[in-house]
Amino acid sequence: MMLRRLLGSLGVGGPSVDTVLDPGPVLPGAILTGRVVLDGGKTDVDIDHIALELIARVEAEHDGGETEGVVAFDRCTVGGGFRLRAGERQSLPFGLTVPWETPITELYGQPLGIVLGVRTELAVSGAKDKGDLDQLTVRPLPAQEAVLEALGQLGFAFGSADLEFGRISGTGQRLPFYQEIELTPAPRYAHAMRELEVTFLANPGGMEIVLEADKPAGFFSGGHDAVNRHVVSHDGVPHRDWTEAVDAWLRQLVAGRGVVGVPAPYGHDHGDPYPHHEHEHGHGGHRSGPGMGTVVAAGAAGVAVGVAGGLVAAEVVDEIGDAMEEDDG
Repeated sequence: MMLRRLLGSLGVGGPSVDTVLDPGPVLPGAILTGRVVLDGGKTDVDIDHIALELIARVEAEHDGGETEGVVAFDRCTVGGGFRLRAGERQSLPFGLTVPWETPITELYGQPLGIVLGVRTELAVSGAKDKGDLDQLTVRPLPAQEAVLEALGQLGFAFGSADLEFGRISGTGQRLPFYQEIELTPAPRYAHAMRELEVTFLANPGGMEIVLEADKPAGFFSGGHDAVNRHVVSHDGVPHRDWTEAVDAWLRQLVAGRGVVGVPAPYGHDHGDPYPHHEHEHGHGGHRSGPGMGTVVAAGAAGVAVGVAGGLVAAEVVDEIGDAMEEDDG
């Protein structure tokens, strides 16, 4: 796949590129490190730039149902402005800051079915080629992990996780999509909700947590969604009783009490970098991950975790690469 694109865009005998990420998952807001390895072809070439893009496989709802696509949600230039000699190898180290809202792809080592990748763009003498794609693994921040652990301790079970185009109104969301982690309710809440969805919107100062319950129809009312929002700090996570806090949030949610707390500091709105995806969702739907390792592992055994659309994450990255090749063509 990579070779075909290089031959088409940069010419037979042109250079090749391989991006190697340092091992291990990365945290939202942290630095992703690695190196870009260039191998010269049959002739000397001028490298205009080498850029890295973070991409995600997302779903979009429309009148005809749902479709899946690939969105680039961050980009940086890591090198360029030099000549690569024929047959020469160069290794360029890089450090890329991962956006705070980057979705988590695993919990306690168990994949959640979210597919992220790092795509490499090589521009040579005016010709551009998106030639390399590597899977990106993101683990939760301490506050995210604490909330998910608390939900598991309360008896909630993992259902599924995905990424949705759109924006959650009333939040400081910056990316053009959001993560949904779906939970089956604990027995004590089963009468009050059919499903719980949790959304994390992290930023340097803290994190917004949006809880949405799909409430069943009552004797005098139809089913509806109940939503509330909470703001927490990154500080002091180990010193808080998260099970008690999350249980209180859920009781407020069931009781119909809405937004709690104040939005964490995001600064001014920079606008939507993908305006064609700017339809807004009036709910706060993110689906949260359940009670820690045990519950998530149980979900993995049942297909919900570690499988995305019937394909394991590595296979989906290949699928994304094929889709990008078709788009580029």
